Amino acid sequence: MCPMLLPNIWHKHSGKIIGLWCSLFLLPLSWRYGISTGISLTLHALIEEYIPFILLLLSLYTLSGGIVIQNNNIGSVRLNISLLATGTLLAGLMGTTGAAMLLIRPLLRANAHRHHCTHVVVFFIFLVANIGGGLTPLGDPPLFLGFLKGIGFQWTLSHMLIPVLVNTLVLLLVFFCIDSYLWKHEPKATSVAQQTTASLTIQGKANLVLLLAVTCVILFSGICKTAPVWHVYGIEISLLAWLRDGLLLIITLCGLKLTPEKLRRQNDFNWAPMQEVSKLFIGIFITIAPVMAILQLGTSGDFQVLVQLIQHNGEPVNALYFWMSGLLSGFLDNAPTYLVFFNLAGGDAEILMQYFPKTLLAISMGSVFMGALSYIGNAPNLMIKAIAEQQRVIMPSFFGYMGWSVTLLIPLFVLDTLLFF
Repeated sequence: MCPMLLPNIWHKHSGKIIGLWCSLFLLPLSWRYGISTGISLTLHALIEEYIPFILLLLSLYTLSGGIVIQNNNIGSVRLNISLLATGTLLAGLMGTTGAAMLLIRPLLRANAHRHHCTHVVVFFIFLVANIGGGLTPLGDPPLFLGFLKGIGFQWTLSHMLIPVLVNTLVLLLVFFCIDSYLWKHEPKATSVAQQTTASLTIQGKANLVLLLAVTCVILFSGICKTAPVWHVYGIEISLLAWLRDGLLLIITLCGLKLTPEKLRRQNDFNWAPMQEVSKLFIGIFITIAPVMAILQLGTSGDFQVLVQLIQHNGEPVNALYFWMSGLLSGFLDNAPTYLVFFNLAGGDAEILMQYFPKTLLAISMGSVFMGALSYIGNAPNLMIKAIAEQQRVIMPSFFGYMGWSVTLLIPLFVLDTLLFF
C-alpha cells in the first residue's frame, strides 16, 4: 500500500524500505534457526523463483518497448473493440505488461479527438492488463509462477481458454453498448473519421520475432522433462532452468542491440517501471516463504482456521478459493496471492492438475481476473493510468476506478462462479 499512501517517500526510498523489511524478517529468522537457514531461504527464493520471474518480465517489457505502432485512425467503436480484442489476445502471448505497453499509446492516440475516452482506458485495464493474461503462463505473473512450480503450459491453455473467452466476450459486449452510446455524442470525431484515410505502420519488427523466440523458449522448457537436476543445500538447480534463463537474457540483449534508440524514445521507454517491479518482488519472494511453508502444513499448521474455512468434509470449496484468492489479488498483488493459495491447496502441481483441477482453476482465475479490481491489483494497471494521465486523459481516482470495477466486474465474477464452480 506504500505506493498509494506514501507515493513520494516510496518513489524516493523504495529500495531502502524493501531492504529494511527483508532485514527485519531475515535477521530474527537467522538468529532463531541459524544463519544457514536464512541463507538457504534467500537463495531458494532468488534462484528458483525470483530470477526466472524477473527475467521473463524483463524480456517481455524490453522487447515490447522496441515496437512502435503508429496509426491515424480515429477511435471509432469498431477500432476500439479491435484494439481491445487484439490486446487481450496478445496479453496471453506476450504478457499483460508487454501487451499493455505496446498498445496503450496507439489506443490513446486514436481516441485523442474524443471528449469521452476514460471508459476506453478502464476497459483496456480490465481486458489487456488482466483478463487476457489468463490464457497462458506467459500472460500473467501468477500463472508463470505456477508454471515454475510444475503446472503444465498445455493445462493452463486448455483450462483457462473458456473462462478467458467468456469474460472477454461479456466485457466487449458491455463496452460496445457504452462506447456506441458515447460515440453518437462525438460529432467532431465522427466528422474527422469520415475525412481521414486509415493507415497503420509497425516499426521494430525484429522485436516481434524475438517475442516469438521467448514463447518458444518457455514452451520448450515446459515440454522437456529430462534435463538433469541437482540439489545443493536444499536448493533445486536444474540445467534446463539455467538454459531457459540464459536464453531469455540473450534474447533481451539482442532486442536492445537491434532496436534503434529513436523507437524507444517514441514509446517514451524507460527503466523506471522495471526497476520498481524488480525491487518490490525481491522483497515479496523472500518474506512470503514462511507463509507458504506454514500453509503447506494444512490443518496441522498455524493457519488451521483458514484451511478449514475453504474445505468441507475434506474437499476444497472451489468458489471460496476463487473469491478469496481474487479479492486478495485485487488489493495486494496477484503473484504472491497465487503462491499463497497454491500452497494452501497442497502445493503439489501434479496432484492439483490430476485430482483437483477445479481448485487450481479457481486459484488461477481469481488471481488473474480480480487483479483488475483496483489500480494496485496488477503492475500494468498503475502504469496504464500514469501514461493515460500524461496524455491528458482524466482518469478516475483510486475509489472512482473501483466504482467502475465493482459495478462491471463483480456481476461478471458472480457469473464465473455459477458457470465454473
